[in-house]
Amino acid sequence: MVKYAERLWPAPWLYLATALVIPASLLVFLPISEVAGIVVAVVLYAGCVALLLLAAPRIEVTESELVAGKARIPLSLVGAIATARGDDARQERGPGLDARAWLLIRGWVDPVVKVQITDPQDPTPYWLLSTRRPDALAAALRQD
Repeated sequence: MVKYAERLWPAPWLYLATALVIPASLLVFLPISEVAGIVVAVVLYAGCVALLLLAAPRIEVTESELVAGKARIPLSLVGAIATARGDDARQERGPGLDARAWLLIRGWVDPVVKVQITDPQDPTPYWLLSTRRPDALAAALRQD
């Protein structure tokens, strides 16, 4: 049974930023052919949007495990849970980051959840996950 599920969809401004491939491709292909320019512009933008959507990772908490992107860990190996927003989140993602940590962070999602890993054989001290609903994710991990 899934207790928590979230997909880290790209922020709206990313769709606008990738739309810059439209004028770029028109600039290159319009001198060759107007039809080619329009077709290439549409295909490139559609490809960019498809890649953004396909690359959006999923975070899921079930009865027995935490799944973040392609990584999985049993909940029995999850220790302390901490949430951070704003300046605290920037500290966690930047100066306070342990180089051994496993990251699933996205620049367009401010809050993060820090999940301690208690497996003595795992060199990863914690996972740092971007999430739009940090309190709900933390509650699911604590099995509230």
